[in-house]
Amino acid sequence: MIVDLKQFIERERSTWEELDKTLSRIENETLLHLTLEEVQRLHYLYERTGAGLIKISTFAAEPNLVHSLESLLTRAYAELQTGRSQTEKISIRRWLFRTFPQTFRKHLRFFWAALLLTIVGALFGGAAVAYDPDAKAAITPFQNLLQSPAERVKEEENKINPTLATSKSRFSATLITNNTKVSILALALGVTWGIGTAILLFYNGVVLGAVILDYVRAGQSVFLMGWLLPHGVIEIPAILIAGQAGLLLGRALIGWNSKENVHQRLRSVTGSLVTLISGAALLLVWAGLVEAFFSQYHEPILPYQFKIIVGLVELLALLTFLSLGKQSVPALPP
Repeated sequence: MIVDLKQFIERERSTWEELDKTLSRIENETLLHLTLEEVQRLHYLYERTGAGLIKISTFAAEPNLVHSLESLLTRAYAELQTGRSQTEKISIRRWLFRTFPQTFRKHLRFFWAALLLTIVGALFGGAAVAYDPDAKAAITPFQNLLQSPAERVKEEENKINPTLATSKSRFSATLITNNTKVSILALALGVTWGIGTAILLFYNGVVLGAVILDYVRAGQSVFLMGWLLPHGVIEIPAILIAGQAGLLLGRALIGWNSKENVHQRLRSVTGSLVTLISGAALLLVWAGLVEAFFSQYHEPILPYQFKIIVGLVELLALLTFLSLGKQSVPALPP
């Protein structure tokens, strides 16, 4: 039941206007191809407008509005049924090079928030190790990082790891699986209104900052860059993108300044969440392959300068990739 018809109309008007604008764009551009997320948004606007029409149709005082909404729904139904708003083929290539980068840019503020949390964590971890060397044992989750950097570098450069020599595929699969679990956890913790995601990102930053400071202070910066950059420039952004999805989920649950209910907000971001976590998982597959088949080889097998250059090229390629694709139709905030 609508208690205040005028207030209801004012609240829903932006949805009707967005649907009308989207339909006009589809009707006027014969070669237009919408992304999967845009098609999902069109369907959501269609359903919400239909629900609004049902609520106001009993009011005899608004016949013109009822007629206008009926016409709007007819147009939307025609587009959804004929498939003109669909892409010709829902291909992996189109999703990868258009949908994923667009979704990433659409919710870029959540990525910056994830990056900021990680940086703050890194500064904290570095400061903790700088002021208390014993803090490394409490921070570092991996046993091999508890060695002094000089000892670790000497060991890595002088040994030939038989496990890597015979089981690179298994090692790569293990890395990919572990990193993907972390990414899914970063998204899943968004159900804690984003608090759990923020804590995870901060903790990852703490570990990263502690390791970086430990190696830099020991004069092993070149080894660190040669070891970390080839896979880290992909792995770390992938974790951040997963955190971006978790923070987006938390924002949808909280619903600051939103007139939609929680069900509507969650529905409006579902496509984005799936796209972001899928993209993060794909990046982690590449990072796992690079770490197993490239990063684990050090001098004299592979020069550190070469590994650093490869890492920087990967970073440039990733930045270019995430900047690709035309901007999509702006959507209402979740």
